[in-house]
Amino acid sequence: MPEISRFRGIVIAMYFREHEAAHFHALQAGFAMSVSLSDGAWSGRFPPAARRRVLSWYRQRREALWQNWLRLRAGRPALPISPPEK
Repeated sequence: MPEISRFRGIVIAMYFREHEAAHFHALQAGFAMSVSLSDGAWSGRFPPAARRRVLSWYRQRREALWQNWLRLRAGRPALPISPPEK
């Protein structure tokens, strides 16, 4: 599972050979959520404040997330994505 970002105890990852549609995973202390790249829809269990941070980061980094999804689907390594802006 390639880790592409980490901030405030949250790990953001994308898997190499996962199903469509394009998405990423956020993990934190036993919680996990999946976020759609197309519209930010999420599923899973995640603390509300951490979920807001992840979704804000998604909105800030959407283009970089799409680029990583395309890289992974093409068999290339993911690139790190910076943590959220303050």
